[in-house]
Amino acid sequence: MTHANTNEGVIDNGVNTEALIGARCAFAETPEAAAFTFRSTCDWVDGTESINSINGYFGLGQDHERKQTFKIASDHPEVFAAKDSAPTPPEIVLAALASCLTGGVAAVAQHRGIQLRGVKAIVEGDVDVRGILGMDPDIRNGFGAVRVRFEIDADASDADIRALVAQSQKRSAVFDLITNPTNVHVDVA
Repeated sequence: MTHANTNEGVIDNGVNTEALIGARCAFAETPEAAAFTFRSTCDWVDGTESINSINGYFGLGQDHERKQTFKIASDHPEVFAAKDSAPTPPEIVLAALASCLTGGVAAVAQHRGIQLRGVKAIVEGDVDVRGILGMDPDIRNGFGAVRVRFEIDADASDADIRALVAQSQKRSAVFDLITNPTNVHVDVA
């Protein structure tokens, strides 16, 4: 772990910023190594329930396998005549956004020498389900709006905390994915 020295002592938010800065330098020298491909495999269970398995990715010029396979289940609520056995896929997207932004806050705080005591992201997304149900072609299927509100307890001014969040947002892969068009290709084998 990286420890930044400040007048108030050692800062430890659990982020190894020296390794991250080292990776930036390495990728500057060999940009082709920075091309990563992440994967998820989704298996249908029953009804609207499915389970995603996540293990393995391509990066640094080769395939990598993780120490374990991660599972993410998804389903729909009972109001949609489903079992409500897991969060909906849109809720998983909101969780991914919250996780990406929160991890970014921790990394930026570590780099800037700001000790965090607590970080909570509350994320909401508005969906008009008439689009999903095919009732109106002018209503989009996805979120019409997403709101993220942070509650951050840190040894920093309000301006510094806002700057942490702004930098995290600027570098967040999931924020970028949600706010910018992405080419998605769907095929049937």
